[in-house]
Amino acid sequence: MTDKPTILVTGGAGYIGSHAVLALRDAGWPVVVVDNLTTGFRFAVPDDVTLVEADIADQPVIEAALREHKVAGILHFAGSIIVPESVENPLKYYHNNTAKSRSLIESAVRCGVKHFIFSSTAATYGVPEVSPVREDSPKLPINPYGMSKLMTEIMLTDVAAAHPINFCALRYFNVAGADPQTRTGQSTAGATHLIKVAVEAALGKRSHVSIFGTDFDTPDGTGVRDYIHVSDLAAAHVLALEALMADPDRNHILNCGYGRGFSVAEVLDAVDRVTNEKIDRRVEGRRAGDPPSLISDNREILARFPWKPAYADLDVIVDHALAWERKLTELRPA
Repeated sequence: MTDKPTILVTGGAGYIGSHAVLALRDAGWPVVVVDNLTTGFRFAVPDDVTLVEADIADQPVIEAALREHKVAGILHFAGSIIVPESVENPLKYYHNNTAKSRSLIESAVRCGVKHFIFSSTAATYGVPEVSPVREDSPKLPINPYGMSKLMTEIMLTDVAAAHPINFCALRYFNVAGADPQTRTGQSTAGATHLIKVAVEAALGKRSHVSIFGTDFDTPDGTGVRDYIHVSDLAAAHVLALEALMADPDRNHILNCGYGRGFSVAEVLDAVDRVTNEKIDRRVEGRRAGDPPSLISDNREILARFPWKPAYADLDVIVDHALAWERKLTELRPA
């Protein structure tokens, strides 16, 4: 038995959400998952965790779950995350990420939920003029995905000022890797994350890896990103929850990254190193809106939370992603 209240995790059958569920359970929190399973996976939810198969905008179902389980806090991961798709289909992103978040926040307020943690993104910054990027840097999203997340941050700020609820928005940088115990990982077919794509190529699931641009103003000409292990990110959510409960009058909007970057070429070198194989690399043109470098200034989260990343090593991130990719092949053979 635990004296901790129940936490509801939306999108808990997805990549980051499923890791947050494990982190909460490992820390002794009772968890309920809400996921409509359109992009999530039933196997990603532990058998002893209640799964409510529903859309977060279905207010009668959501509010019944919040009341039945006496939910004290929500970790909100449900949403759409593919940047190019958001440009092609902006209304989908404003519906799934903004309008549905508004519905969920309203349900939380109605049911007296006191704490709300939101899965935000470094895409809220757009193409920053300065890297590492700080939380107070200009928010100038260049795509509907980033704007849909920024709009939700603004909503939460206004709602927290008007109602007895506080929130933490964590702006993720490039999330990668998988649970070290291979309990869950990135399972989406056709995923666009570089490390996921690279380990698929290393295992023969893709013929090659595309490098989009080799003429950036970076040391080797390829784009530099701040890769954060998904389990370290999940741990940050648990600490955020504890911080919200410890000080109900304080909100947090924080970068979540390691504060250092690796180039595309360096990531592919790491995959070659870990697998002792050579991935076929193909150079293509730059993608619209890709900044040369996107690295977090993470001093604020380190100052506010007792967050000590355990997996801040590129080879470890690749190794865990590779182990999960092998397990995924067993879970669903081609």
